[in-house]
Amino acid sequence: MTSHKTAQTMKPATAAKKLGVYLEATPAEFREGVVSRSELNALQADPPQWLQDLRRLGPHPRPVVAARLGVSIAGLARGGVTEALTTEQIDALKQENPEWLQKERATQAEVRKEAVRIKERNAEREARGQAGA
Repeated sequence: MTSHKTAQTMKPATAAKKLGVYLEATPAEFREGVVSRSELNALQADPPQWLQDLRRLGPHPRPVVAARLGVSIAGLARGGVTEALTTEQIDALKQENPEWLQKERATQAEVRKEAVRIKERNAEREARGQAGA
């Protein structure tokens, strides 16, 4: 009995997410096919021009927009940003620095500080627990 290894494939949406690009902006042949694990690895290792351009200029998916603005995805929605944005649009938003963006950045900074505090507290508790064992 021999086992045949089949290539692991994924939907274009999954591949686009892993590549950090907005699916609707990818070439038709990418959107209409399936992507194997080896094809994904090849795209990551040696991105073609269309992928380089998308990563540099956009439009970018919401997780990338949120990261570039320093806010959460929910913060984007609260700020009324529901569509993919280009790098130019993101830069314009940074320059404009509307009140909602300032608020969301402050919120995100607090969330990060709290996460660090909890991590340190847990590490301290673990260290005390091991010392008493």
